[in-house]
Amino acid sequence: MADPIAAASTASEDEQRLHELGYAQELMRRMSGFSNFAVSFTIISILSGCLTLYGYGMNTGGPGIIVWGWPIVGVFTLMVGLAMAEVCSSFPTAGGLYYWSAKLARKNGPAWSWFTGWFNFLGQVAVTAGIDFGCAFFINAFLNLMWGVSTAHWVTILILVGVLLMHGLLNQFGIKLVALLNDISVWWHVIGVLIIVAVLIFAPSKHASASYVFGGFVNNTGWSSSFYVLLLGLLLAQYTLTGFDASAHMTEETHNAARSGPRGIVMSIVVSLIAGWILLIGVTFAIQKAHYADYTSALVPPAQIWATAIGDTGAKLLLLIAIGAQLFCGMSSVTANSRMIYAFSRDGALPGSRIWHQVNKRTRTPTNAIWLAAGGALILALPYLGNSTAYAAVTSIAVIGLYIAYVLPTFLRLRQGAEFKRGPWHLGRWSYIVGTIAVIWVIFITILFMLPTANPITVGNFNYTVVAVLVVLGFAGIYWLVSARKWFKGPKVQGSAEELAAIERELSV
Repeated sequence: MADPIAAASTASEDEQRLHELGYAQELMRRMSGFSNFAVSFTIISILSGCLTLYGYGMNTGGPGIIVWGWPIVGVFTLMVGLAMAEVCSSFPTAGGLYYWSAKLARKNGPAWSWFTGWFNFLGQVAVTAGIDFGCAFFINAFLNLMWGVSTAHWVTILILVGVLLMHGLLNQFGIKLVALLNDISVWWHVIGVLIIVAVLIFAPSKHASASYVFGGFVNNTGWSSSFYVLLLGLLLAQYTLTGFDASAHMTEETHNAARSGPRGIVMSIVVSLIAGWILLIGVTFAIQKAHYADYTSALVPPAQIWATAIGDTGAKLLLLIAIGAQLFCGMSSVTANSRMIYAFSRDGALPGSRIWHQVNKRTRTPTNAIWLAAGGALILALPYLGNSTAYAAVTSIAVIGLYIAYVLPTFLRLRQGAEFKRGPWHLGRWSYIVGTIAVIWVIFITILFMLPTANPITVGNFNYTVVAVLVVLGFAGIYWLVSARKWFKGPKVQGSAEELAAIERELSV
């Protein structure tokens, strides 16, 4: 049984550190270290990213890149996560990345903070869109298998609206319910992967050969360069391994935040890396080569693979496992997204900040920020009504927005050198090597995932990632030059120790 005196001491230390960073304890600090890990693990959600982009991988490289792209991307992602975790330990606040940039920049801190925050906002909204968009595909596929429901684009968007509405409502009930569901989600994902892989090992009458699974190559992109196609195929793994900044955004609601937040970041990547590779290998062995064209033309290729390997009934059951995981994932993404919006608005950086920063006194959650997160995700998904590659574009936007925001504080931390004040969780002498690898990797993937994914390029398959990134960058840049540079001074302190205590007393009434 937990020691109540020790728990109270930790809570006091957490609140004291938050006060040192300039903020009142407005949000309810109820999350354990496991719950903090669970949020990031749930948002990474191997049963979401791996399966929703599996068809993309089948067209851009095939089995070989699906299987080998995962550990390659995973190792580099771990470098990014380790570098982030070290900074998180020094600054355990819901603002996360943009707060870190402000504190780590030697000069022009507000500008670094501004652009980090806007990229994080873009990535957070896009990853929420990608998760719930993918979930809508899977629900549509299940409804089609069960009752022949149309898979027209407008039907998928309608389902997406319902999913986002549900996740918004769930998040309004408070952090205690969300934390409980996240804890359940971890076991749902782990047991779900084991069930899916076990069924795909024992149920099919035949499996693909090992040489095909680990070395098969397929190019349905229209590009002639096999190397370029293989690089494009890395998106499957890189998109899945995003969202682990959630552990940083939830630190104001986590006990022993300076240690639990960093551990949540790193462990969510490590556990996902292992379990995700097992899942991808299991699904790929179930491929029946004669049906490959049927898979790539299906709304949800994994469901079609399962149907040909184990029959429709088995496919429906596995679909339900995946859909459950994706619903958990989307709920957690809205949670993390809303906390970032709440913190960024607390510092006046978003238009209408006063609205988005409001906290519901009953639930102690940022209700308005929750609905901005859900609404923004829907807007990013709407181009699917006329663009067949919209899902790949949304996932690319998520990767680019998030990873630029991930690596800017790491770059600034490297520039600080020995001046950086480490928290209780740090990398020691490995900081510079790990940080440098992380920066180089993010530069590489940022360029890669803005490139065209199909040839010839048409209105229907145009990768609008570059447009979305430039729109946000342009808006943030113009807003900064015209107005924000005159008043945005980076993260605001909410007041003196007495003023912070007064804020907390008012919320507890």
